[in-house]
Amino acid sequence: MLLDPYRRRINYLRISVTDRCNLRCRYCMPEEGIPLIPHERILSYEEILRVVRVFAAEGISKVRLTGGEPLIRRGIVEFISRLSRIEAIKDLSLTTNGVLLKELAYDLKKAGLRRVNISLDSLRPERFREITRKDEYERVWAGIEEALRVGLSPIKINMVALRGVNDDEIESFAQLTLELPLTVRYIEYMPAGNGSDWKEEDLLTISQIQGRLERLGKLVPIPQNEWDGPATRFRIEGALGEIGLIGAVSHHFCGDCNRLRLTPDGKIRLCLFSDDEIDVRELLRNGGSDEELRDRI
Repeated sequence: MLLDPYRRRINYLRISVTDRCNLRCRYCMPEEGIPLIPHERILSYEEILRVVRVFAAEGISKVRLTGGEPLIRRGIVEFISRLSRIEAIKDLSLTTNGVLLKELAYDLKKAGLRRVNISLDSLRPERFREITRKDEYERVWAGIEEALRVGLSPIKINMVALRGVNDDEIESFAQLTLELPLTVRYIEYMPAGNGSDWKEEDLLTISQIQGRLERLGKLVPIPQNEWDGPATRFRIEGALGEIGLIGAVSHHFCGDCNRLRLTPDGKIRLCLFSDDEIDVRELLRNGGSDEELRDRI
């Protein structure tokens, strides 16, 4: 079992398979993009699988693939197939912007992906283009429909709510859950990343968001399960889907954090807001054994 210095049990590994992305979301990066990690410094799939196997032997049972945008990396479906065959990994999921999901949803499900989170901050094509700087809304929505069709479950839509940007759509997102088996999660914006110029007054807390949602009907609490993240879960009475509230800033979940992060270039981090990290790429490429990798972790 893995314990961090604060005696928190670690059973969840988030793997960023690439730093590349096919959108340019305003709260994430500047329009010209960000400096990219040279390809030769990015871990190969073989190297990632080796790290996961060592982690799995130490108690990691949940893996999520992220980016950048993970679906733009070549060979991602075959990689997921191999990852899903690691016996100790009981929950395998992926976070995507959804642009390539329609084309890949069936193959991802067949490869062993269990569920998917889709980042979507507007249900209006023009506003989607303003936020992401790309005209891809229709492809994203088609991807959500295809994910539903092939049986990926649960499908979670992550909305970052910003005052004056998309907060007038809070209720519209919730209404999706009335007729579709989707989980809509409202996430407080965390002022980190690249190219961000949002101010504190732009931000909405989950308490403010919940107050808006309560106008739609009674919010029925849903008990947590073993695979739940930091979201507080509700269902609007009579709805097919769920609502989740993630207070990344106002109700931070540091005390219950159970995750590690593996960066594209082989750094392992406990926290997005810490510079503390260990480099496993160097060990992997210099002939280090699995035992040495385990000791490094």
